[in-house]
Amino acid sequence: MSGSTEGAVPVFLPGPPLDRTHWQGWERWRASRDAFVPAPRLTAAQYARLSPRQARIHDLHRLATHSSLPVQATPMSEAVADLVKTRIEDGAFSHKWGTRTGVMVNGGGAQGKTETVCEALAAFEDEWLQLHGQVNPEAIEGTRDLHTPVAYVRCPVRATPISTCQRILDFFGEDHKGMRLEDLVRTLKDAIFAHGSKALVIDDITRLKLHREADQDVLDLIREMMSMPVTLILVGVGIPTSGLLRDGRRDARTGQWIFKPVPDRGKSPNDQAATQHERRFDLIDLDAFGYDTPARIAAWTAHLAGLEQHLRLLTDTEGMLTTGGMPEYLFRRTGGVVGLLEKLIQTGCRRAIRDGSERLTIELLDAFAVTPTDLPDLDAASGEQPHIPAPARKKATRGRNTVFDDAGPSGAVS
Repeated sequence: MSGSTEGAVPVFLPGPPLDRTHWQGWERWRASRDAFVPAPRLTAAQYARLSPRQARIHDLHRLATHSSLPVQATPMSEAVADLVKTRIEDGAFSHKWGTRTGVMVNGGGAQGKTETVCEALAAFEDEWLQLHGQVNPEAIEGTRDLHTPVAYVRCPVRATPISTCQRILDFFGEDHKGMRLEDLVRTLKDAIFAHGSKALVIDDITRLKLHREADQDVLDLIREMMSMPVTLILVGVGIPTSGLLRDGRRDARTGQWIFKPVPDRGKSPNDQAATQHERRFDLIDLDAFGYDTPARIAAWTAHLAGLEQHLRLLTDTEGMLTTGGMPEYLFRRTGGVVGLLEKLIQTGCRRAIRDGSERLTIELLDAFAVTPTDLPDLDAASGEQPHIPAPARKKATRGRNTVFDDAGPSGAVS
């Protein structure tokens, strides 16, 4: 039960931490992303029959379940995933040589951009490896180059062209010690070719402030990477207002953002600057849920119903999040942001288990607030922290002023 046979090691214990910004961590995540087995559903009567050790281990398994809620697809995330996978496939299966159309994924913090993109890329990589028998179809005969169809990195907080190249080469495990920028770019191109990479994700791209010359050089470098046989996926918060699009124009017919080749300013490695290929990006938003039309309310409620299926409280969870005033309350507490909803539900379940109520209620959820420390991966200085609505605060009841009250006739004196 719950992998908790007396004396056995619980099966839900996490393994070593994963770092998707290196190929070993990415591959482990891709292979194991659906491997977690949630705690079994128990009634209060079944739970009461457990030994103290079994009950404790089951509670820990429930904690792991609520801390590992699966990323549910939303109408907004499905649109993003479809575009990302479409653009990668367009480039990967094309027999033509030329610039690949990239994708910019924009959205607020904690709205699931990273997980949506990573899941789409993992699905592409699964299929790509199956089609090619798990080997690199472009490998040079007699070599055993690492085959990594997908590369995922995060933009450095204070990026330079050198540090950005180093981040990408670190993903492949390439040695870059002491290299000049020109050598780094050449090594990066060789790595893309040698490892058969079809997609390169640069997350947190709006950490580039673009008021620094180094930031502009990084953006130039990224645009020139489109000359490589790889589809670029840029992910960030507030891309339209960040300056990333300031040198581009929007094609009214296709909706794509078009950038001319970068002029050679003597600083960025622009060996492709003489070409006439325009760099194109699709810009797509991953929005939060809305609650202003019947269709949006229905979509939000359907999302909550999906979450109910993953709760492991001892009371019946059906309707716990979707009936009465709970859907509207949860929307007000989270603004429709899925990351905040997950943290709110996770903390609420832990408290419901601890106090023995085994039920999520408005009163229980109103007793605490989600804080920025619950979202440690998001950089507040880069606008990645979302607005977190506060719980409702009960107004203090003020005593009525009785100064001018009539006390009535005094008692008769006998």
